[in-house]
Parts: sequence; C-alpha cells; structure tokens
Amino acid sequence: MSTPQKEKTEPHEEPCSDKAVADYLRTHPEFFEKHAGLLAVLKVPHSCGPAVSLVERQVAVLREQNQQLRRKLVELVQVARDNDRLIERMQRLTLTLMDASSLEDLLTTLHDVLRNDFPSDAVAIRLFFTPSEEQALALPAEMFVSRDDPGLAAFERFFKTRRPLCGRLKQAQLKYLFGNQAEDIHSAVVLLLGGQSDYGILAMGSRDPNRFHVGMGTAYITRMGELISHALKPYVDR
Repeated sequence: MSTPQKEKTEPHEEPCSDKAVADYLRTHPEFFEKHAGLLAVLKVPHSCGPAVSLVERQVAVLREQNQQLRRKLVELVQVARDNDRLIERMQRLTLTLMDASSLEDLLTTLHDVLRNDFPSDAVAIRLFFTPSEEQALALPAEMFVSRDDPGLAAFERFFKTRRPLCGRLKQAQLKYLFGNQAEDIHSAVVLLLGGQSDYGILAMGSRDPNRFHVGMGTAYITRMGELISHALKPYVDR
C-alpha cells in the first residue's frame, strides 16, 4: 500500500518593499548598465501625461532642472546688476555730500539726489537742533523741530527700536512728515539720523504702495543714514 505523497508547495517569497528596491538601486548604480534592456521597457507614470520610459523621464527631469538653474542664474545676474546700480547711486550721494559747502547746500542737494536717484516722490527732513540765523533764513522753518515736538509722539516705537521704519505709515506719521502730500504717499521709509545723538529723521515717500515695504532689506538704507549723519555732524556740533 503506497502512502500518499505530500504535494510540493513553492516557498513563499516576501515581496520587496519600495524602500528595499530604492535602497538597492541607490547602492548599486551599475544595475541598469548590466540590464540596459530594462530602460527601454520600464514605464514611469507621469502626472502630466501618459507613461514614459525611464530614459525619457530622466531626460525630462534633467531638462526641468536645467530650466530652474537658468532661471536662478538670470535672477542672480539681475541682483548683481541692481547692486551695481545701487553702489553707483551711493557713490554719487557720497560725493555730493562731500562737496556741500553749507548746511543749505547739503540739504538741498540731498533732497534732489533722493528724489531723482533712489527715487522718491517725496522727501522730508526734520532736524532736532537750533539753526543759526543764516540757516534759519535759508531753510524752511518746518525743517527744524524740537525733540519734544508733540508730532513726534507718533514715532515713539520708532525711536525705541532705532531701526528703519518701512512700509505703510500711520496717517498721523504721514501728515507730520509730508503735510499736504500725505494723501498721495502710500509707502515710506523713515531713518533716524545721528545714531545715539538723534540729529533728526529723514523720510522718503512713494505713491507706489510696494516701493517701500516691511520685508525689504534695510542694510543699504541704514548705511545711507550713517552717511548722511556723518555729513550733518559738523553743522550740529557748531
């Protein structure tokens, strides 16, 4: 009597996980060199169209990366050009301030340079010192104010932080700085002059609401304030 033979069963193989396949291909980059034929038959789903071969997908990815790098290069070139123009404007401002022979000459020229070179639709300067008789006759009276001027209460936080104020100012601030032009100014930057000595404040305003904004870099604006403060120092110390 024969005994029934047990049916042979194929050993059960656990399927490889996605991670295992990815790890293997990552550690064996020569795999497709040995199995080049797979490249022609493998299909990779593409979100923008029908399945494509792995080679086509690789080419598409490389092309997209190349386009991104080209766009980045164009952006960097534009930033470099903008920086070059900014350096030129700062140099002209420096030379202009150095050539000024009086406070009137300095402030008048500064006003023109800021309006035309940077550019701004309005410029306001408020100085916290008493002018000489000659200066008082040559310059607008509203340019010289006391540090205790009630209008400066609108800038209390600005004086505490001592950092450039950029963006859309409060109506009281705009009115104090730009007077009748306040309604036309939709963005501005305000600088403290004199560092810890508080010579005054300088403001530039624009009709464009995006010309000066909270997120803009203030490094060059801060340097501008330091430069103007240095030029004002001889007249303040007299």
